[in-house]
Amino acid sequence: MKKIIAIQGAEGSNHHKVAKDFYGDTIKLKECLSFDALVDSLLEKKADKGIMAIENTIAGSIIPNYALIDANNLHITGEEYLNIHHHLMALPGQKMEDIKEVCSHPMALLQCKVFLKKHPHIKLVEDVDTAEVAKRISQEKLKGVAAIAPKLAAEIFGLEVLEDDIQTMKDNATRFVIVQTEQPTNGIENINKASLKFELDHKRGSLAAILNVLSDCKMNLTKIQSLPVIETPWKYSFFVDVTFDEYKDYEKAIAIIEIMASAFKVLGAYKNGRK
Repeated sequence: MKKIIAIQGAEGSNHHKVAKDFYGDTIKLKECLSFDALVDSLLEKKADKGIMAIENTIAGSIIPNYALIDANNLHITGEEYLNIHHHLMALPGQKMEDIKEVCSHPMALLQCKVFLKKHPHIKLVEDVDTAEVAKRISQEKLKGVAAIAPKLAAEIFGLEVLEDDIQTMKDNATRFVIVQTEQPTNGIENINKASLKFELDHKRGSLAAILNVLSDCKMNLTKIQSLPVIETPWKYSFFVDVTFDEYKDYEKAIAIIEIMASAFKVLGAYKNGRK
């Protein structure tokens, strides 16, 4: 039976590419227009697992997704890093001078700003998803309209790539996490990274003390993100990613932090996606 994988966006999107890379072609996609809808599909058992973008080398953390994972008690069971390539595509036979309008997700438009500035006659239109625009151009035979989307979308929807790799920064990667509602059963031998969440009072030295514990336990801190605790002024949640060589060092670290911090939670312990 095929796994049902919920993605934000449509077939041909970067989320779809991550699903293919992580699980292969033997999957069934559950397309969601928003990350909230993706989470709902997991909670309602309409999908087995979900794939969520969590941070980008240019745009930084996707903070609402940290809150979604935490608030809905989702478990991170894996991660994937994807180098982002933006391509300009349109109906076959269209040329650059024929294009009057470019539609894409706001982030894609922003990441291709330098290229788009070279074509001031083109109107920029924000849309909900990169691949969804490519699909619409194909289905409605929209002339004079181009999409910025992954090359996978051009292959699926029969579009022609007018310009390759139009992103401003060529070293542009996004980190995606694989989430599910059930506690994962990753074997200890496959675990060398963890995502943790805890709360601290706004007082001198509270965060430094936690960071010292991580250092003493041989944890390599790869990410730290703070979010205010809405109902408690001047209190903060911290989302931390650590990598490690020995699982016993990780066990020691979380045992100590659990005593020192409040609302401690392991969001996931999994294999580092960095190759």
